[in-house]
Amino acid sequence: MSRIGKAPIPVPSGVTVQIDDHKVVIKGPKGQLERTFVPEMSFKHEDGKITVTRNSENRTTRSLHGLSRTLLANMVKGVSEGFDRNLEIVGVGYRAAMDGTKLVMQLGYSHPVEIQPPAGVTIVVGKGNVITVSGIDKQAVGDIASFIREKRPPEVYKGKGVKYAGEVIRRKAGKAAGKKK
Repeated sequence: MSRIGKAPIPVPSGVTVQIDDHKVVIKGPKGQLERTFVPEMSFKHEDGKITVTRNSENRTTRSLHGLSRTLLANMVKGVSEGFDRNLEIVGVGYRAAMDGTKLVMQLGYSHPVEIQPPAGVTIVVGKGNVITVSGIDKQAVGDIASFIREKRPPEVYKGKGVKYAGEVIRRKAGKAAGKKK
């Protein structure tokens, strides 16, 4: 049996869980999330914990057991605490600013790069060109963060570009370092 799938999910106070067959709605202080799961999974909410069980033992169902539990745990965490992802802009002349809710970045192109976040996701530009993407849906936050990063990924010679906070860029030696006479 899946070790991840059989672990119960603790429900913090202030979070309500509504299970209707295979549709789960979770409401919390930060908002509401809902997801429809595969029919092979069963959910029980009792004693402040949610347990996920599978109805059959075939290979596909076993592989979806841990996934369903993790998705549900991320929903509970999202509506209670939220998720955020930090990005850093590195490079001379590279900068970011907010124009209303829209993110406007100068990344060395002839034009500014503008990104409008979807509903439920907020973007904040801090000091030192640090961009914080936050929201209650972990997948939406990660998607927008990777969309911002792909506008100018960090290059390997000087490390210029948009990178995740804490990301280690594997650097290459330039032409002068590889030359011997």
